[in-house]
Amino acid sequence: MRIASLDATTLEACLSAAVAAPSFFNSQPWRYRLDPDTVTLEVRAAPERSLRHADPVGRALHISVGASVFNLRVAALHFGWSPVVRLLPSPEDPGLLATMRMTAPVHRTTVTLRADLYPAVWRRHSSRMPFSSRQVPPPVLTELAEAAHMEGALVTFPAPTETARMLRVVSEAEQRNRADTDRGTESRRWLQPDGAGATDIGLPRTTLGPQDAREQIPMRDFTAQRHPERLPAQDFETTPVIALLTTEHDRRADWLRTGQALEHVLLLATAHGVRASLLHQPMEWPDLRTELNPVPEHTGHAQMLIRLGYGPEGPATPRRAPRAVSDPDTLR
Repeated sequence: MRIASLDATTLEACLSAAVAAPSFFNSQPWRYRLDPDTVTLEVRAAPERSLRHADPVGRALHISVGASVFNLRVAALHFGWSPVVRLLPSPEDPGLLATMRMTAPVHRTTVTLRADLYPAVWRRHSSRMPFSSRQVPPPVLTELAEAAHMEGALVTFPAPTETARMLRVVSEAEQRNRADTDRGTESRRWLQPDGAGATDIGLPRTTLGPQDAREQIPMRDFTAQRHPERLPAQDFETTPVIALLTTEHDRRADWLRTGQALEHVLLLATAHGVRASLLHQPMEWPDLRTELNPVPEHTGHAQMLIRLGYGPEGPATPRRAPRAVSDPDTLR
């Protein structure tokens, strides 16, 4: 396929899909550049959008970028390209987290991504609202686990007793976050002001959601208040469905694979009408994250807890325009 086939409209649509990915605190820590000679998109970290206290080693940043890379793959396939992704392609350039070369479509005899993932890109939103008592069907859970496996990760659905234990770990992490002055200040910095002054990053207050009145599901309080009784509360589902996403290793490439697996799961859930929110708090404390490693063997590395169910879609969070996150020569 000739380079000219990648027109500006298609490229902008691909980048719009990329920035629709979830990111920690909606920080959108990514930048893109097109190499026109090889029709390759470079995906770089935007370290100025990292969270120094909640994510000191950049694990969540890499997961966010990995989710963005997955959306790029989905969009490329939608527009008839065959994407070839390389993670961390240049050891001497650590800020270059991934490249995606657009190649001519190949004969589709190999496993590819579902076509309905592309429209799901635009409908996927985190829902921090209560879910109904309706259970996610086992065949859907199996599909979600298979999606993560395709990306080199593992998704399991712990039994109720193990789910309860994991939620207690989340609760401990949430309490620590609220008590930590630096983390609280950092969290509030990513909240958008009401009315005038809203930006294209961070979290509008309309997206924060209530707390669980029964205190069973520790939803994140982005305002980091030390008096949870002052927060709005509602009754949440009594039998939550929690998915644990793990990887065999815990290197930078594994974090990027986690992001791709996470977004594959989230888009597939969206295609099935299943809502999701993330319980990331214990991943920010090394000792608590270790407690979430799969039992009884404790092999693998916990990367994310995903809450799944049926309920409100959840409001959209703002996104930066493709031109704001790409080099000037990429979109001309």
